[in-house]
Amino acid sequence: MIPELVDWVSDPANWQGTDGVPARVLQHAGYVALALLIAAAIAVPLGLFVGHTRRGAVVLVGSGNAIRALPTLGLVTFLFLLFTDSFVAALIGLVVLGVPPILAGTYAGIQAVDHDVVDAAEGMGMRGGQRLWRIEVPIALPLILGGVRNAVLQLVATAAVAAYVGLGGLGRYLFDGLANFDYGEVTAGAILTALLAVILDLVIAAVQRALVPKGVRIATAGRRAAGPAATEEVVA
Repeated sequence: MIPELVDWVSDPANWQGTDGVPARVLQHAGYVALALLIAAAIAVPLGLFVGHTRRGAVVLVGSGNAIRALPTLGLVTFLFLLFTDSFVAALIGLVVLGVPPILAGTYAGIQAVDHDVVDAAEGMGMRGGQRLWRIEVPIALPLILGGVRNAVLQLVATAAVAAYVGLGGLGRYLFDGLANFDYGEVTAGAILTALLAVILDLVIAAVQRALVPKGVRIATAGRRAAGPAATEEVVA
């Protein structure tokens, strides 16, 4: 398999044109980015509402677990038969996959905010919306972005199903390689997918470090260093 992988990677034809690695990587990243934006637009406001108002938490947990259990490949296939549009089917399937981790991270982040801090803000005369955006969201930002990072990793790994319904992306190397018994191509597709996931995770980690206030980072690091007991105390 290693010689086949080396032969495939060293072939210039695999790095040029619409079927080349750069084009496939851009297609794959495009699917992930679009699905992530739509999923975040759905999950973040919903998570903020449930976390701030404490309403619908049971429904949130139950629906999130149910969505996680859905097989993405089966869902995309069903949607393709329903809409007869490959792009719409793949996009909806990826959005459905991306919503639960962002929703869970947003909800958990708001829930983890110290109630004493919220009470102090209320005592200073802040209204609900002010408390949410000026106090709760900045403190919850590490967990919110953690949910986004989790969603990105899942989306990068699962966006390969787009190739199953005739689209592009790195999944083309997996399906085409299996169809042609070209295991060098299959291995290359798997490695490229993993590399893309690592690179995007590092980028989001850098964005997270830039966006999260220094005081929040220090407090979060302190809670992690204190161990599970401190984390349970904050969440309680």
